[in-house]
Amino acid sequence: MILDLLFPNRCIHCNRIIEPDFLVCNLCFNQIHFTHYDYFESNPIKEKCNLLFPVENTYALIRFEEESLSRKIIHELKYRSREITGKILAEWTTERLDFKNQRPDLMVSVPLHPRKLRERGYNQLHLFTETLSKFYSIPCDHQLIKRNHYSKAQALKDKQHRLETVNPFSITQPITGKHILLIDDVFTTGNTISSIAWEIINVGDNKVSILVIAVDV
Repeated sequence: MILDLLFPNRCIHCNRIIEPDFLVCNLCFNQIHFTHYDYFESNPIKEKCNLLFPVENTYALIRFEEESLSRKIIHELKYRSREITGKILAEWTTERLDFKNQRPDLMVSVPLHPRKLRERGYNQLHLFTETLSKFYSIPCDHQLIKRNHYSKAQALKDKQHRLETVNPFSITQPITGKHILLIDDVFTTGNTISSIAWEIINVGDNKVSILVIAVDV
C-alpha cells in the first residue's frame, strides 16, 4: 500500500495515475487501434501466411504502427520487465476472440533462446498464453518448440538477414493429428511463424492457426 502511494501506477501513454493492474487510462485506451479481425475469415495475416505455409485461421489483437500507443504497449511487454502486460493483453483478446466450436487442441508460443531468456528474465509470451489457456480451457505447452540459435531481436535485423536464417527451430517431442495455435507478439514478414509452422506440420499430420498480439503488414 505504501509503495502504491509512493510509486503509483501510471498510464504508459499520458502518465495519468491509474489502477494498479491497468496499462493505460480510459482516455488513452480509445487510441489503441484494435484490428477487429474475424478469426475465421480472410485478413492480411492469413493472406500473407497462405503464401508461406498452409494455415487454418489467423487473428491479431492490435495494429503495430510507428510512433503509436500500440508500439509502446509491445515495448512495455518485451523490454521493460512488465510481464503483467501479457495478462492484460490476453484479457483484451478474450473480449474479442471467439473460437466458437472450433477450438485448437493446443497453444504454443514462440520460444526464446535460453540465453535470451536469461537476459530478459521472462518470456513475454508465457503469461499471455497461460491466461488465454485458462480462459479458453485449451492446454498450452512452452516446451514443444525449441529455438536452436541465439540471435538479435528481429527488429534489429535487416530483411535479407531474416530470410537467410536456416532451421532456427525444432520440435522437442512427437505430436500428430493436432490443431496447434501458434502465438507470437508481432507479425511482420511472417518468417519466424513460417519456420515454426513447417516444423509442426512436417512432424505429423498437424494443422496450424496463428494468433499474434500485433500485426505490422
